[in-house]
Amino acid sequence: MYYFLASQSVYPDFQVQFSSATVLIFLFITFVVPYPRRPLPSEKKYRTLDKDGKLTQPKDLPCWVDEAKRKWLDAKAKNQEFNVQKYVQPAQVFMTLVIPAYNEEKRLIGMLEEAVNFLEKHYSNLPQPKPVGKQEVNGSAIKKRQTQSQMLYQKPPTGIYEDLAPKGWEILLVDDGSTDATVKVAEHFTRTHLLPSHPRPASGPWTPNPKTAVNIPPDSIRLISLESNRGKGGAVTHGMRHARGSYVLFADADGASDISDLPKLVTAADDIADSQSRAVAVGSRAHMVNSAAVVQRSKLRNFLMHCFHIFIRTLTPPKTARVKDTQCGFKLFTRACLPYIIPHMHMEGWIFDVEMLMLAEFAVIPVVEVPIGWKEVAGSKLDVIKDSLKMAWNLFLLRVCWGTGIYS
Repeated sequence: MYYFLASQSVYPDFQVQFSSATVLIFLFITFVVPYPRRPLPSEKKYRTLDKDGKLTQPKDLPCWVDEAKRKWLDAKAKNQEFNVQKYVQPAQVFMTLVIPAYNEEKRLIGMLEEAVNFLEKHYSNLPQPKPVGKQEVNGSAIKKRQTQSQMLYQKPPTGIYEDLAPKGWEILLVDDGSTDATVKVAEHFTRTHLLPSHPRPASGPWTPNPKTAVNIPPDSIRLISLESNRGKGGAVTHGMRHARGSYVLFADADGASDISDLPKLVTAADDIADSQSRAVAVGSRAHMVNSAAVVQRSKLRNFLMHCFHIFIRTLTPPKTARVKDTQCGFKLFTRACLPYIIPHMHMEGWIFDVEMLMLAEFAVIPVVEVPIGWKEVAGSKLDVIKDSLKMAWNLFLLRVCWGTGIYS
């Protein structure tokens, strides 16, 4: 009788505690856990300049994510096996550059100048030679590239590049709900490099007094406007959902990273790519820790930087924790690895880089860190204290959500 009465008195307490915990979990998942905003219909379109320098009407953006999802649902309905590599749209250009831009009217032109000069001179509309083996040079293995007369792009054996010769380049400029003239500046830049026979060069962070500029083909720069601000991660992810390149690079609109280091990332990615041609190359500033660019920063900023690195090492899985510079805005992805990362992104703020690396680790995608040139560019929108605290909180949420299965 005593046991029965005791159990009757304890059970209601347990039931109340269980119900309270359930409610708290529900509230946490509903109001605290970040989920990406769905793209609006207007955000799935782009505008560009035609051969006469006129702004086109909004056109539909090709989205490999939506197309693959449609094919997956069709295969599921028919009980057919679905191979994500097979159903992702093949590359149409060699290189895609995604630029997230929020109120960048003052810094954007210099970055675009350096980017189009490099992309047009190195990738233009010619097939790019694919590494075809290794040879020893000074004791280290490097890949041997084809000569210009052998410009045949080799198809990876199990990759997604169905076209044998992806060529050319594109820039996807994702305006993240800017309230200034960012889009107008991009339109003006495109027009002045499309129409005149000798475009006037603009100064950039790495080329303060350029002597020449290049003419660019129509439809090279696609302008995508988000109706409201999503954050840098949201803008980058949105752009990468619509990338057409065999390689996809995202770079900050300030031009702080040296675009001429892009081939280093391509080569590094080729060197580590797995049998499915998957690889991520991370531009890194870790080699600059003791340089003037870092030492001359405020003590508070350097302190917060070191604290953030400790959080990264503590709260992320092993391989991601070993990346010395997770936040550099200069990362390259082979097209084959995009389906394992982009559709599963949740974070839309500054911490999105870490989630990308974590997803790559979960999918056993090789990641390599590559030292690049970088310099401080005035006009940063980073609020050192506020954004550092927000990044630390979002890093904690990432750990909880991926560790408990809230994200899957």
